[in-house]
Amino acid sequence: MADFGRARDIELLDAIDAFRREQFTAKVWRVVREGRDPAQGNPSRSRWCNGTFDVLYTALERDGAIAEVHAFLAMQPVFPSKLAWKAHSLAVEIDDTLKLADLPTLARLGVDTSHYQDRNYARTQEIADGAYFLGFDGLVAPSARWSCLNLMIFSERVDPDRIELAASSETAIDWSDWRKRNR
Repeated sequence: MADFGRARDIELLDAIDAFRREQFTAKVWRVVREGRDPAQGNPSRSRWCNGTFDVLYTALERDGAIAEVHAFLAMQPVFPSKLAWKAHSLAVEIDDTLKLADLPTLARLGVDTSHYQDRNYARTQEIADGAYFLGFDGLVAPSARWSCLNLMIFSERVDPDRIELAASSETAIDWSDWRKRNR
């Protein structure tokens, strides 16, 4: 759960609260290890989560979801080859989405967009935490790994029946093939 008792940047909260709450209804993509529920979020210390609430990371494009997981796996000393990863399409419908659809919008909220692809997550975590605190149920933002948008759903805010599995890949992602096609 979010830490509602700690101080937050009031100017950032005001800036976030000025955004219109948008409905988001679409099919999105998620890549998870074989056997894991693709509709299950978790707390993480990542670009859009400070570890205090559950986030379901998705991308609006299949390759965007794959690129995000590939970037994470590529950080390992040896790229994991034994685990099978599959792509899943989810039909989602959420009501109170914060839409930060481009880098200029992120810059207005204090994100150093010249280093957006870097793993310096302090400001984006503050933004997500502020959005969660203000009652948004998710946010849309540019992917740092692919030319598409990502949707991060605050799992605890969305009724599970509003996230449905639409399709799953039959075969595991072939990372070598994916890298060759996307150089």
